[in-house]
Amino acid sequence: MAGGRHSCSVVTGSNLSEIEWAAERLGLSFDSPALLVEALTHPSFLNENPDASRTSYQRLEFLGDAVLGYVTASELFCRFAALPEGELTKLRAHLVQERSIASIGESLELGAQLSMGRGEEANGGRHRSSNLAAAVEALIGATYLDKGPHTARSLILKLLAPEFQQVEQRGHAPLDPKSHLQEVIQARHEPLPQYRVVDEYGPDHQRTFTVEVLLEDRVAGVGVAGRKVDAERKAAEEALLSLATPIPSDREQG
Repeated sequence: MAGGRHSCSVVTGSNLSEIEWAAERLGLSFDSPALLVEALTHPSFLNENPDASRTSYQRLEFLGDAVLGYVTASELFCRFAALPEGELTKLRAHLVQERSIASIGESLELGAQLSMGRGEEANGGRHRSSNLAAAVEALIGATYLDKGPHTARSLILKLLAPEFQQVEQRGHAPLDPKSHLQEVIQARHEPLPQYRVVDEYGPDHQRTFTVEVLLEDRVAGVGVAGRKVDAERKAAEEALLSLATPIPSDREQG
């Protein structure tokens, strides 16, 4: 399973830092360093270096995404024998969502290892969730090709271990902040939260949104992020924290 189409790959430059990083962070020693370099190469690097004798991580990402989905579904099926298909689907969606996989990339300090174009880097590419998640999936794909399905499975379970532990403790997928806030408000028989964009700036490829969430016309939380949906999620998180703290009455404030 190792080698295959990658046996003819030629990568210029030293692979030492990538190899050391993989050994330290992933506990892996790649038989084909070219696969590791490929998994750490963002497409923008090739756009700015068209003569580079390497390939971007996109094909490995495609493979890794499939392997990740299969291993996650299989593990959930075995661990939660009593759960129906619908709940298993929710759990899998939670575990493999971009935000969850990107957080793994952050914990691995993966952004610092990526080869990318200067433009992408200048626009925050090393911290972009989509880049981190894609690179994690590419690393899974590279591991599958280099070491086989057993090692790839072990790597996935190692990376997802904290998330699996939380799921086992809860017995269900955690609610996203917006859904959680809505449930809290509905339980209070109050009007549903309303979200509004109060600021938006930056170039089209790197917009930044500021979103407020209102509870009965009161601003209960504010979120700032590169995507409107993420800004709304952060605003909901802040609102949930504010609801956990009693709001002083006018008499108490005076």
